[in-house]
Amino acid sequence: MDKSQKAFSDIYDKYIDKIYRFIFLKVNSPEIAEDLTSEAFLRGWQAFKSQKKEIKNIQAFLYQIARNLTTDHYREKGQAQFVSVEYASIANPDTSLEEKAMLTSDFEQVKEALVKIKEEYQEVIVWRYIDDLSVPEIAKMLNKSEEAVRVTIHRAMKALKAKLERV
Repeated sequence: MDKSQKAFSDIYDKYIDKIYRFIFLKVNSPEIAEDLTSEAFLRGWQAFKSQKKEIKNIQAFLYQIARNLTTDHYREKGQAQFVSVEYASIANPDTSLEEKAMLTSDFEQVKEALVKIKEEYQEVIVWRYIDDLSVPEIAKMLNKSEEAVRVTIHRAMKALKAKLERV
Protein backbone atom coordinates (compact mmCIF):
# COMPACT_ATOMS: atom_id res chain seq x y z
CA MET A 1 0.00 0.00 0.00
CA ASP A 2 1.54 3.28 -1.05
CA LYS A 3 1.43 6.53 0.94
CA SER A 4 -1.65 8.00 -0.78
CA GLN A 5 -3.60 4.73 -0.39
CA LYS A 6 -2.77 4.64 3.32
CA ALA A 7 -3.75 8.29 3.73
CA PHE A 8 -7.07 7.73 1.97
CA SER A 9 -7.66 4.54 3.95
CA ASP A 10 -7.36 6.63 7.13
CA ILE A 11 -9.81 9.18 5.68
CA TYR A 12 -12.21 6.36 4.81
CA ASP A 13 -12.03 4.91 8.33
CA LYS A 14 -12.62 8.32 9.87
CA TYR A 15 -15.59 9.39 7.74
CA ILE A 16 -17.35 6.24 6.51
CA ASP A 17 -19.94 6.14 9.30
CA LYS A 18 -20.77 9.84 9.04
CA ILE A 19 -21.14 9.80 5.26
CA TYR A 20 -23.23 6.61 5.36
CA ARG A 21 -25.51 8.03 8.07
CA PHE A 22 -25.89 11.32 6.19
CA ILE A 23 -26.90 9.49 3.01
CA PHE A 24 -29.08 6.95 4.84
CA LEU A 25 -31.09 9.72 6.48
CA LYS A 26 -31.85 11.05 3.03
CA VAL A 27 -32.60 7.85 1.12
CA ASN A 28 -34.23 5.59 3.74
CA SER A 29 -32.72 2.43 2.26
CA PRO A 30 -29.64 0.63 3.59
CA GLU A 31 -28.88 -0.80 0.16
CA ILE A 32 -29.10 2.52 -1.65
CA ALA A 33 -27.17 4.25 1.16
CA GLU A 34 -24.41 1.64 0.87
CA ASP A 35 -24.25 2.07 -2.91
CA LEU A 36 -24.17 5.86 -2.73
CA THR A 37 -21.62 5.80 0.09
CA SER A 38 -19.39 3.51 -1.97
CA GLU A 39 -19.75 5.84 -4.93
CA ALA A 40 -18.96 8.88 -2.75
CA PHE A 41 -15.71 7.31 -1.54
CA LEU A 42 -14.82 6.09 -5.03
CA ARG A 43 -15.19 9.63 -6.36
CA GLY A 44 -13.30 10.94 -3.35
CA TRP A 45 -10.47 8.49 -3.99
CA GLN A 46 -10.31 9.41 -7.68
CA ALA A 47 -10.04 13.10 -6.81
CA PHE A 48 -7.60 12.38 -3.98
CA LYS A 49 -5.20 10.32 -6.08
CA SER A 50 -5.32 12.66 -9.08
CA GLN A 51 -4.51 15.66 -6.84
CA LYS A 52 -5.17 18.05 -9.71
CA LYS A 53 -6.20 20.53 -7.09
CA GLU A 54 -5.58 20.33 -3.38
CA ILE A 55 -8.52 19.23 -1.25
CA LYS A 56 -8.41 21.68 1.64
CA ASN A 57 -11.24 20.17 3.70
CA ILE A 58 -11.70 16.48 3.02
CA GLN A 59 -14.77 16.23 5.27
CA ALA A 60 -16.55 19.03 3.42
CA PHE A 61 -15.46 17.52 0.11
CA LEU A 62 -16.92 14.10 1.00
CA TYR A 63 -20.18 15.61 2.29
CA GLN A 64 -20.48 17.64 -0.92
CA ILE A 65 -20.06 14.47 -2.99
CA ALA A 66 -22.69 12.76 -0.81
CA ARG A 67 -25.09 15.70 -1.21
CA ASN A 68 -24.65 15.66 -4.98
CA LEU A 69 -25.14 11.90 -5.19
CA THR A 70 -28.37 11.98 -3.17
CA THR A 71 -29.64 14.88 -5.26
CA ASP A 72 -28.82 12.94 -8.43
CA HIS A 73 -30.47 9.82 -6.99
CA TYR A 74 -33.73 11.67 -6.37
CA ARG A 75 -33.53 13.49 -9.66
CA GLU A 76 -33.32 10.12 -11.42
CA LYS A 77 -36.09 8.59 -9.31
CA GLY A 78 -38.29 11.69 -9.17
CA GLN A 79 -38.89 11.10 -5.46
CA ALA A 80 -39.05 13.37 -2.44
CA GLN A 81 -36.36 13.18 0.22
CA PHE A 82 -37.14 11.97 3.72
CA VAL A 83 -35.43 10.85 6.89
CA SER A 84 -35.73 7.26 8.05
CA VAL A 85 -37.28 6.12 11.28
CA GLU A 86 -34.87 3.17 11.11
CA TYR A 87 -32.14 5.55 12.26
CA ALA A 88 -33.38 5.11 15.84
CA SER A 89 -32.20 1.49 15.70
CA ILE A 90 -28.91 2.39 14.05
CA ALA A 91 -28.13 5.05 16.65
CA ASN A 92 -27.82 2.50 19.45
CA PRO A 93 -28.31 -1.21 18.76
CA ASP A 94 -28.25 -2.00 22.52
CA THR A 95 -31.50 -0.12 23.12
CA SER A 96 -34.32 -2.20 24.65
CA LEU A 97 -37.48 -2.95 22.69
CA GLU A 98 -39.53 -0.52 24.80
CA GLU A 99 -36.93 2.23 24.38
CA LYS A 100 -36.80 1.56 20.64
CA ALA A 101 -40.58 1.91 20.42
CA MET A 102 -40.45 5.25 22.25
CA LEU A 103 -37.49 6.41 20.17
CA THR A 104 -39.24 5.32 16.99
CA SER A 105 -42.35 7.25 17.93
CA ASP A 106 -40.37 10.38 18.82
CA PHE A 107 -38.14 10.00 15.79
CA GLU A 108 -41.17 9.60 13.53
CA GLN A 109 -42.49 12.96 14.75
CA VAL A 110 -39.10 14.61 14.24
CA LYS A 111 -38.82 13.00 10.80
CA GLU A 112 -42.21 14.34 9.75
CA ALA A 113 -41.24 17.82 10.89
CA LEU A 114 -37.70 17.67 9.51
CA VAL A 115 -38.75 16.89 5.95
CA LYS A 116 -40.97 19.98 5.96
CA ILE A 117 -38.11 22.43 6.49
CA LYS A 118 -35.55 23.68 3.97
CA GLU A 119 -32.85 21.22 2.91
CA GLU A 120 -30.11 23.53 4.23
CA TYR A 121 -31.81 23.47 7.62
CA GLN A 122 -32.11 19.68 7.50
CA GLU A 123 -28.41 19.36 6.77
CA VAL A 124 -27.18 21.68 9.52
CA ILE A 125 -29.40 19.90 12.06
CA VAL A 126 -28.04 16.51 11.00
CA TRP A 127 -24.44 17.72 11.02
CA ARG A 128 -24.71 19.54 14.34
CA TYR A 129 -26.94 17.25 16.39
CA ILE A 130 -26.55 13.81 14.81
CA ASP A 131 -23.01 13.87 13.42
CA ASP A 132 -21.91 16.12 16.31
CA LEU A 133 -19.89 18.46 14.11
CA SER A 134 -18.74 21.74 15.56
CA VAL A 135 -19.85 25.12 14.24
CA PRO A 136 -16.37 25.79 12.79
CA GLU A 137 -16.46 22.44 10.95
CA ILE A 138 -19.89 23.19 9.49
CA ALA A 139 -18.75 26.69 8.55
CA LYS A 140 -15.83 25.23 6.58
CA MET A 141 -18.12 22.75 4.86
CA LEU A 142 -20.60 25.42 3.83
CA ASN A 143 -17.95 28.05 3.16
CA LYS A 144 -19.75 30.43 5.52
CA SER A 145 -18.70 32.35 8.59
CA GLU A 146 -19.21 30.74 11.97
CA GLU A 147 -21.73 33.44 12.86
CA ALA A 148 -23.73 32.71 9.69
CA VAL A 149 -23.74 29.01 10.61
CA ARG A 150 -24.91 29.77 14.16
CA VAL A 151 -27.74 31.85 12.72
CA THR A 152 -28.63 29.07 10.27
CA ILE A 153 -28.67 26.48 13.06
CA HIS A 154 -30.82 28.76 15.21
CA ARG A 155 -33.25 29.33 12.33
CA ALA A 156 -33.26 25.61 11.50
CA MET A 157 -34.13 24.69 15.09
CA LYS A 158 -36.81 27.38 15.20
CA ALA A 159 -38.32 26.05 11.95
CA LEU A 160 -38.14 22.47 13.24
CA LYS A 161 -39.79 23.46 16.51
CA ALA A 162 -42.59 25.23 14.64
CA LYS A 163 -43.18 22.13 12.51
CA LEU A 164 -43.09 19.86 15.58
CA GLU A 165 -45.79 21.92 17.25
CA ARG A 166 -48.04 21.18 14.25
CA VAL A 167 -47.32 17.43 14.13
